[in-house]
Amino acid sequence: MEIKIRQGTQADVALLAQLYDDLNDYLAARVNYPGWRKGFYPIEEDAQAGVEQQSLFVATQGTQIAGSFILQNKQEDAYKKEENWQIQAEEEAVLVIHTFVVAPAYLGCGIGTQLLDFACKYAKAAHKKALRLDVYEKNAPAIHLYEKCGYSYIDTVSLGLEAYGLDQFRLYEKVL
Repeated sequence: MEIKIRQGTQADVALLAQLYDDLNDYLAARVNYPGWRKGFYPIEEDAQAGVEQQSLFVATQGTQIAGSFILQNKQEDAYKKEENWQIQAEEEAVLVIHTFVVAPAYLGCGIGTQLLDFACKYAKAAHKKALRLDVYEKNAPAIHLYEKCGYSYIDTVSLGLEAYGLDQFRLYEKVL
């Protein structure tokens, strides 16, 4: 399936808010591997912040948004304390993938792989040293995707989300 990936715009925010809601409804009716909750995460404000920070990217097929992610330097505190990264680098030399989503209608179509390939090419073009991300430890489909795409498991840490039932997250890194 051919898609186009581009930087997100203000016009995408409402569409992404609907995608987030649709995805959370889909997950609530099945196995909610990432542990996300409608109205909590991801929400419209996440997309809006991504547009404002020029870090939001969307994958489109025609007029439909098939997937999205936010790509920025912001690392969680647990990332900064981690000693097992494959490469020690300043925050500015690393990009982190946040809010990685694929629309329910496009699950299983290779959109996730295309998004990760794009992130890698984008980071290399920006002369970054590594891509990093975190994933809830029970999110088996995402873990499989990241490992298939060359991301290396680093460690399992708390991101302070225990109150939401999300106690442990796996950190991954891809050296560029």
